[in-house]
Amino acid sequence: MLQQRLRPDAATPARVWVRRAWPGLAALAFATGGVLALDVWLATCGFTGCPGAAEIHAYRPSEGGRIIDRAGAVLGRITPVRRANVPLDAIPGHVRDAFIATEDRRFYDHHGLDWRGIGRASVRNAVALGVREGYSTITMQVVRNTFLVGRFRQRSVGRKMMEMRFARLLERNLTKDQILELYLNVIYLGNGVYGVEGASRDLFGKSVREASLAEGAMLAALPKAPSVYTPRRDARRARARRDLVLSLMVREGYISEGRARAAVEQPLRIAKGEWERFASDEPSALSAVRAVVDSVMLSLGLDDGDVIVHTTLDAVAQAAADRAVSRRAASIQRESNSWNGKRVGDVQGAMVAIDVQTGEIRALVGSSRYERGGFNRALSARRQPGSAFKPFVYAAAIATGLTPATMVDDEPIEVRDAGRVWIPANYGHEYGGRITFRTALMQSSNVAAVRVSRAVGEKRVVEAARRNGITSPLQPVPAIALGAMEVTPVELVAAYAPFANGGYRVEPVLVRRIESVNGKVLWAHEPTRTAVLDPRDAFQITSMLRSVVDEGTGTAVRAAGISAPVAGKTGTTNDGADVWFVGYTPTIAAGFWFGYDARRSISGNANGGRHAAPAWADFYRNGWTEDESSAGWRPPPGMTRELVDGETGLLAQEWCPITRDEWFKSGTEPTEYCEEHDHLDGWMGDFGTRIGRILRRIR
Repeated sequence: MLQQRLRPDAATPARVWVRRAWPGLAALAFATGGVLALDVWLATCGFTGCPGAAEIHAYRPSEGGRIIDRAGAVLGRITPVRRANVPLDAIPGHVRDAFIATEDRRFYDHHGLDWRGIGRASVRNAVALGVREGYSTITMQVVRNTFLVGRFRQRSVGRKMMEMRFARLLERNLTKDQILELYLNVIYLGNGVYGVEGASRDLFGKSVREASLAEGAMLAALPKAPSVYTPRRDARRARARRDLVLSLMVREGYISEGRARAAVEQPLRIAKGEWERFASDEPSALSAVRAVVDSVMLSLGLDDGDVIVHTTLDAVAQAAADRAVSRRAASIQRESNSWNGKRVGDVQGAMVAIDVQTGEIRALVGSSRYERGGFNRALSARRQPGSAFKPFVYAAAIATGLTPATMVDDEPIEVRDAGRVWIPANYGHEYGGRITFRTALMQSSNVAAVRVSRAVGEKRVVEAARRNGITSPLQPVPAIALGAMEVTPVELVAAYAPFANGGYRVEPVLVRRIESVNGKVLWAHEPTRTAVLDPRDAFQITSMLRSVVDEGTGTAVRAAGISAPVAGKTGTTNDGADVWFVGYTPTIAAGFWFGYDARRSISGNANGGRHAAPAWADFYRNGWTEDESSAGWRPPPGMTRELVDGETGLLAQEWCPITRDEWFKSGTEPTEYCEEHDHLDGWMGDFGTRIGRILRRIR
């Protein structure tokens, strides 16, 4: 019997007690753990950490993030937030009183939680067996619209508890007036508008500073149900809600019954047009800026778009660029419609202007008619540059020791390539026989460019373009001399920068840095410069391209009255589907392109000099006027100046009819004198030159 009592499975009083008490102990432990977990959850603001005093003080309701130009002028916003923050002292007292009387009449008496209101709402909700009355204070509403945004997707007990937790944090770190200011700027008031300033502008067409008592009461009537009580939807219901707010203001002692009656008698006058937070004619470059910001923010793991974006844009230059592209595209459209006999599509345009020293983009236009978020042709459209590619052909030649005075045949040529015969032809001028490189580029001779390219080798031409910054695919084929390969406007313009700045390739950049609203730098771009050209080569190419503007296919720039130092090149494809002009000064390079998206001829005589160069002049004159007294580019060390005959490229004699000062890399200058002109030829040639100049002035 004793052994039976001592069996291992025999129950003892302690075991019996434990067995019987176990469910209760487990429940107690679970409840205790739950309370502790809830306490930790609340104490840590949802296990993610609570905002500190500095973060709470620094908080500012988002206005969508600012995009500013290089001088600090606001160009626009990153995201379309219809809000305009205002300080509390800019909001009339009767507007503040109306919101307090309606939304939280004991606002100045509680510490974030109105326990009397909580008790009253709990009783009413229990009796009604549902939610009939809320108990959110102004402080809790601020929390809901600021620090808790995105944390909870729907109403829940957890969200309400977290609102209460954050409300206490705000009350400990901010004054009542600071909390009220936040509230009046973050509260949603309907029609996509946040804050009393935006709502006043949207409904009444004026700042909240000018809102009357009746209008202030109307604003305070909206938070409960903005879409229901908006006067634009139901004026009678809106007036009834407004009058209720006025009665609450009387009850709380903010206004007298007489003032309330007078306000009730005032009619509701609502602005006809809605408040446009964003101008419909915002700079067209902003879509490209937003794309950069989105990419950077994503790479940094940030989703708050309320930042300050410091762009490289120049507000004046950007406005001028937008106008120049729009006006010129419209003019080309009219001509094209007339030539085609009907409208066959929309003529598009693109433009980019960069600082030649840094690569910073000063203006960017992606289409002739801006559509937010639309296709940006300046950055992404690949088109044939035509003759605008020829400077790279001559750059490759000059790098081998040839000069602007080197002679080349401007006569018909047949090119055999891969078993095929290609016969390029000149456009717009007759064949000129033996001419200098300068004249060939100035007149945009196609056959001369092909001969030069063939002589130095197409591979060298590709290498020259690559060095300068062309990144699009290029094939070393004969047609490359005439710009048959497609490029984007931005890379073509950037590739001209080494000619302008003494031989340095620059990287195009649109955004300098991105900062938080409190000035912390989140991201910054460091400009890069890479030496790719002999400065003497760059100077010689620039000198030749100045002749294009002064005497060649780009004279439309001079005809527009621009006398500052300008170098540039026109470009036209064989079928007249693409017209270009890329021009530069000692500080800026800008390029314009016009054409149809679906490749087709613009007109029978379309060319870059006639269609694109005037747009460049328009932009330059109105957006980037250079110092007219500037001497332009100065020859770098290691160069020699000689007076040469413009027809033969040899040293000029007394009777040579056309002469010019030509700069050579020391050791490459001509050593022979021109013997083509005698006394009579010289006199007649000089006379003819003078007559020609007079006739050009008359035209």
